[in-house]
Amino acid sequence: MAYITALTKNKQEWTPQYIKTLDEETCIGCGRCFKVCAHDVLAFEELDEDDSAKMFMKIANEGNCIGCQACGRTCSKKCFSFEPVTA
Repeated sequence: MAYITALTKNKQEWTPQYIKTLDEETCIGCGRCFKVCAHDVLAFEELDEDDSAKMFMKIANEGNCIGCQACGRTCSKKCFSFEPVTA
């Protein structure tokens, strides 16, 4: 199975890992991933439960993901999973 690949500036082959899932149970809503994503992939979601509001992230525009994994690298709770895309 062949995956979509790219080249780095110094011509090394690289396989982008695109966002697959975000674990909303683990997410603490800190917003670090939201701040680091320049492609509008993520959005805040508010969940009202028993008179306490909980904020967490959700994948809003999955198609905008460029596969850089910046959101996953900044997440202290490791909420994200990624996978390459087949060509």
